[in-house]
Amino acid sequence: MRSARITEDSQALSRRRFVGRAAGCLAAGLSIPFVSRLASAEVKLAARITAETTGTHVLTPAFKLAVSGLEALANVKDYEALFVRKELVAGALVQSQIEIKLRQEPFSVYLKFIEPNAGREVIYVDGKNDGKLLVHETGFASLAGTLSLDPKGSLAMNGNRYPVTMIGLKTMTETVIEKWLQVKNEKDTKVSIYPNATVGDLSCKVAETVLAKPVDGIPQQTCRLYVEKATGIPVRVQSLAFPAKPGDKPETVEDYFYSRLKSNVGLTDKDFDVENPAYGF
Repeated sequence: MRSARITEDSQALSRRRFVGRAAGCLAAGLSIPFVSRLASAEVKLAARITAETTGTHVLTPAFKLAVSGLEALANVKDYEALFVRKELVAGALVQSQIEIKLRQEPFSVYLKFIEPNAGREVIYVDGKNDGKLLVHETGFASLAGTLSLDPKGSLAMNGNRYPVTMIGLKTMTETVIEKWLQVKNEKDTKVSIYPNATVGDLSCKVAETVLAKPVDGIPQQTCRLYVEKATGIPVRVQSLAFPAKPGDKPETVEDYFYSRLKSNVGLTDKDFDVENPAYGF
């Protein structure tokens, strides 16, 4: 058991060192070293960046900030936050505020809705509950008891762009990188880095990309990644659509902000258990 723990710690340390080297290589315009087949998803993503771009590529500063965010997240085992969400779903802008608890291993999520649907609770734990989402409603709907839903089914996806399996800071950051990789060959893309931006009382660095024209599969013209300066952790992503006509205000497609973030708080199985007496299940 002790040797297994040492191996696990060594792999985690190697991953953090590798992602750190990746960020440095991006800054210097160098290629990333060979990636083992056992490398984690974020390391492979960092390797793709240098394989598909060069150090002088217009997107390099944006990739550098995003990869540094993944490096910071490699040290985060769990966190609590207020998840403030705006997203365009079926032509309507859906807005919500949700208290979130998230643990990386095993991937576990607890959500408590503040608005709308105040009091609704959701639990998802990878590998448990037959892969289902456990939902407790409030009011009259609570009479149905705890609902067990397919996280990618129509009921669970109602009013959502993404399933709960994709929630969280790590996936948020990786998704931005994937979108930037998709548009890496687009001409006239503008990239700006704002080193002294603020979000509420947070001081952040922001990478902003603006496409010159629409791209298949990418409905957004503008994408912004906010990284908290104090921790290096990505805390917000904004995506704005192309204006309907010149001079129009661009419509929000996605805006995800993890406010009041507290990391490595020591979450346990109890935090993701419907039997937790603090929950309403």
